[in-house]
Amino acid sequence: MLCFKLKLTAVSYIVLLTSLIFLYPVEAIAAEKLNEGNTAWIITATALVLFMTMPGLALFYGGLVRSKNVLSVLMQCFAICCVASIVWLVVGYSIAFGGDNIWWGGLSKAFLGGVTTKTLFGNIPENVFFMFQMTFAIITPGLIVGAYVERIKFSAVLFFTALWLIFVYAPSTHWIWGGGFLSDLGWASSTLKGFATMDFAGGLVVHANAAVAALVIAKVLGSRKGFPDELRPPHNPGLVMIGAAMLWVGWYGFNAGSALAADGNAGMAMTVTHISAATACLVWILIEYVKFGKPSLVGIATGAIAGLATITPGSGFIGPAGALVYGALSGIICFYMITVVKTRWKIDDSLDVFAVHGVGGILGILLTAIFADISLGGNGLAAGVSIKIAFLGQLLATIITVIWAGLITYVLLKITQSLFGLRVTEDDEIEGLDITSHGERGYDL
Repeated sequence: MLCFKLKLTAVSYIVLLTSLIFLYPVEAIAAEKLNEGNTAWIITATALVLFMTMPGLALFYGGLVRSKNVLSVLMQCFAICCVASIVWLVVGYSIAFGGDNIWWGGLSKAFLGGVTTKTLFGNIPENVFFMFQMTFAIITPGLIVGAYVERIKFSAVLFFTALWLIFVYAPSTHWIWGGGFLSDLGWASSTLKGFATMDFAGGLVVHANAAVAALVIAKVLGSRKGFPDELRPPHNPGLVMIGAAMLWVGWYGFNAGSALAADGNAGMAMTVTHISAATACLVWILIEYVKFGKPSLVGIATGAIAGLATITPGSGFIGPAGALVYGALSGIICFYMITVVKTRWKIDDSLDVFAVHGVGGILGILLTAIFADISLGGNGLAAGVSIKIAFLGQLLATIITVIWAGLITYVLLKITQSLFGLRVTEDDEIEGLDITSHGERGYDL
């Protein structure tokens, strides 16, 4: 009898301990243990995303401008990388990911306060997550470069970039990725309660923010001398293609890395990223062939970027069939938006940041509400969320992001203009920024 009681007691303890284990949140258990595979992948993805800006974006943009301005573009991309890195360390990361306030993350993690080599973000070191997100903060203002090339003061680039990261990029990142008010849209409507903006890798955070800022700065800065009829075509299509190829490769880290794990979701994100880019390329050159009789190298490279930008927000939610649609629509819509911006709106968004990144990113955000549905090959929408509800939520988040980016960018430009001025002199613009701003030439002519 005594033996039976002892056995019963032992069984009771086992049942009790097992119950406690299952009652304890699985996420909390996982968060306490470092995953070395995931860590290795995110370190690799971080390098890939930095590779997108330096040298990918720098070469892509550098090839698109005139030869007298190629070094100025490379310099702007390189310097923005440095400015963004310091801003991200000092306050950017903390504002984006530092706290539970729905509007901003506060300053608790300024200068990486409280972050040690043992601190984890999920199951990867927080310093690795910090670096991964830093590369996003680097490329986003880097994209804006395409709107103001060949006519802006270098000092204005540096100052504006720092302000823009603090007051536009970091808050927007917190709202969507850092637990802010766009991560639960229930405040807008009871039907949206629990619905989080679906932006896997930055359709709004990166592309829409940068593109709206680009459109505003192009309008405030004014057109280049001779726009649009007297400007020469890209001086080096070969550089454009090389830069686009580097961006394409780096985009695997951009999208697949956003899974923050080395798993099937990351693999699918990489797959749909590639399919969308390839499809957009073919659609773009098909349109060129029909319109002009000849497909161009710059065209196929631009098509790739359009497809990549469009798939970015949906890459972790949709399937391969959806990626074909993303690529096809991005190739068509972004192609024609270039003409709309420059001819109808008469805005010298010099390297088509809004038409490619902005239109692509926003298109991708809206399409994600549709193609994330399991019936269309996606991973499925949240419980109780229909395609209609998801679309309304995505549209609302887009409107808020666009308005914030546009208004604050305008204010920051005016501040920058009052302190440094924005535009170089007409003589400097004619001579070229390589010599007048940096004292060097890209080519000996």
